[in-house]
Amino acid sequence: MEYVLGLDCLICGERYAPGDIEYVCPRHGDEGIVDVAYDYQAIGAAVGPDSLTGRGMWRYRPLLPVAADTEVPAIQVGSTPMHEAPRLAAATGAGRVWVKDEGRQPTASLKDRASAMAVAKATEAGAKVITTSSTGNAAAALSGICAGVGMANVIFVPASAPPAKITQLLAYGSTVLMVDGVYDEAVALCMHAAATRGWYNRTTGFNPYMSEGKKTVSFEIAEDLGWEAPDAVFVSVGDGCIIGGVYKGFADLVALGWIDRMPRIYGVQAAGSNYLAEAWARGEDVLTKPPITATTVADSISAGLPRDRIKAIRAVEASEGAYVTVSDDQILAAIPLLARGSGVFGEPAGAAAYAGLLEASSLGLIGKDDRVVVINTGSGLKDVAAARRAAEAAGTHPTLVEASVDALDSVLRQLTLPE
Repeated sequence: MEYVLGLDCLICGERYAPGDIEYVCPRHGDEGIVDVAYDYQAIGAAVGPDSLTGRGMWRYRPLLPVAADTEVPAIQVGSTPMHEAPRLAAATGAGRVWVKDEGRQPTASLKDRASAMAVAKATEAGAKVITTSSTGNAAAALSGICAGVGMANVIFVPASAPPAKITQLLAYGSTVLMVDGVYDEAVALCMHAAATRGWYNRTTGFNPYMSEGKKTVSFEIAEDLGWEAPDAVFVSVGDGCIIGGVYKGFADLVALGWIDRMPRIYGVQAAGSNYLAEAWARGEDVLTKPPITATTVADSISAGLPRDRIKAIRAVEASEGAYVTVSDDQILAAIPLLARGSGVFGEPAGAAAYAGLLEASSLGLIGKDDRVVVINTGSGLKDVAAARRAAEAAGTHPTLVEASVDALDSVLRQLTLPE
């Protein structure tokens, strides 16, 4: 924490010392989201790209709000692969395309980055119990990281969350409360429990340190590209914490002079959960815009009232990017397109980022020389049922073969394969 100047309220601009507030600016209640401010001059004098050591997100520890003597989770979070995908570039008309595969995290989603940060900060606070509300991925991430350090945790999830995500929670041994309602109702119950019982609250858009964990994905993207910023980054958006973190990471690097410019950041939302896309297109104030009814096949980005909406709008506006809306059909179609074009298997929310790139290309937002990064936020194994529907809709079906050579030869004669 030696390089942290304070916590800045994004509504009124008030700066607080880290110990003065726990989560939000008290002037605005739960909506008073704050941002961690750093002494970039001091960081730059002490640290450079060549001095980074180790692997995973803690490789960037001098750029993170964690005390030098804080014990961080031992399980490796971060250092996920980024693959160049020439066929995706050809399909979208971009100059070059890379896929950052966050499905390769310990619990198979980008949200492990935030949960690792949450556990580190809970350790600093001396917390005995940590809690979160989630549509599944943040819950699984917290559950897995807590299991690694033996920390008690309570998870609030909508009862409609995909079975694979619930199974992860149960396997890790979390206390799981399945809420008979939508995500926003799970958030409300989690917030109440944390406030009344003194549990450490991981909830995004409330706990300012979650975007600080997620920003490390941008550090890795820049480092993988030789400390050069891409021209554009596509990321799916629900609550807004990931896109806020993506922006914060690149903003840190620009302030330090480690990259020379900010990439355009494109937020991709499902048509049935497009609160932020609507607000951006219409110039609406996200502090007064009422909730919408959110429904989408991409459960990880379903949010009627995004918790981190201030940072999410800033990410697009400050980077001169855009919000792009795609239908559920486009999202499902993108799952096999992404998998077959890059070898990366994404869940609906992860594939939504590639659907957004296709849509942006059709709108003329991507040029033939643009270097583009698509962030796959979670593994396709998170929602196998949706992936199966998508593959079959693309014309891929398994073929039943009798256990005989003659039957096999008959089937093979009907296939069209390279000789």
